[in-house]
Amino acid sequence: MRQLRMNGKDVSDELLAFARELVRTRSYSGEEEAAARLIAARMETLGYDEVRIDRFGSVVGRMGSGAKVILFDSHIDTVKVFDEAQWTVPPFSGAVVDGYLWGRGSVDMKAGAAAAIYAAAIAKSRGLLEGKTVYVTCTVFEEDCDGESLGRLLHDAGICPHHAVICEPSNNVITTGHKGKAQMTIHTRGVSAHGAAPEKGVNAVYEMAEIIQRVEQASLALLNTPGRRGSLVLSQISSTSVSLNAVPSACEIYLDRRLAPGETEETVAQEMARITAGKNAAWDIDTIRRTTWTGETLVYRPLHPAWEISLEHDLARAFCAAYEDALGRVPEAFDYWDFSTNAVAVIRMGVPAIGFGPGEYKLAHMRDERCAVAQILDACAVYAGVIGRI
Repeated sequence: MRQLRMNGKDVSDELLAFARELVRTRSYSGEEEAAARLIAARMETLGYDEVRIDRFGSVVGRMGSGAKVILFDSHIDTVKVFDEAQWTVPPFSGAVVDGYLWGRGSVDMKAGAAAAIYAAAIAKSRGLLEGKTVYVTCTVFEEDCDGESLGRLLHDAGICPHHAVICEPSNNVITTGHKGKAQMTIHTRGVSAHGAAPEKGVNAVYEMAEIIQRVEQASLALLNTPGRRGSLVLSQISSTSVSLNAVPSACEIYLDRRLAPGETEETVAQEMARITAGKNAAWDIDTIRRTTWTGETLVYRPLHPAWEISLEHDLARAFCAAYEDALGRVPEAFDYWDFSTNAVAVIRMGVPAIGFGPGEYKLAHMRDERCAVAQILDACAVYAGVIGRI
């Protein structure tokens, strides 16, 4: 097993034990307090120069005070478990079995958080912080509100990084960007009438039926687009009627649209105009409101463009060099995430970002979520190397 040395001591087992403790600490979105306090306490133990929990409940730790500012971000909330009895290893055991750390959040993304927290301390012990400031953020409510809590934290603290590393799971493959996202609702309106006299009303569900067919056609067209492509999914449907014996007066569907590079808000608007044309319907970008464990409200508008960093960028070059230093080989491949992350917050600020983290992201949100222990240690080594190389 890889050794990670800090102040002359191998801290590999200590890092792994911390990652296991994080997995054992349940932290569903909106319920992250225990995990946040655990992280803050560990940062203080590791000698961070400053540690704070912000008003939304996210943790930020600072190492160094130089002019060059580097951010490592992880989120600490997880999706819920509804099938605990069906897991091979209990989801909050934090057990290590067959070389994997098992449990909810092991992949998404407590292993990456633990690796980043220790990487900053290791970099300090190696004297790699000259002229640099490293911030490690562990943010809340990412699962529902990509980038919102990170953006609020950076704004309130007056932090503007020069470089950002998003520690989402990538199977320890350097990831150069991800697709954009738009989450929308479409509403149709009808006229209520008694179920025994439907001819006197207008059924909003029937009005929605053709729209749903158009959504399916648009989805198929996107799936058949060559190269990097967007996607469209109808994820929820509901209707409103005064009783079970009445014609529905309203119907709503929820759409999840993933945006390929080059697609914009205007792309979405034109697509929605085609889908709702000729129908008594209206569409809008959703507005999501969530209350954090501190009682503060997050208001999130889920609309983000795709982004990608060039492999010629200084951050990408530094990452490739650190990868080779730590793992003894040049990167053989690069990835591009299909999903959205907290990177949207820093991209909006004009900050270059790159993705890298332990764990196979296709195991996220799934039963038997698990992360290879070797990848956790390797990721920490790469992160520390990036601090030295940037």
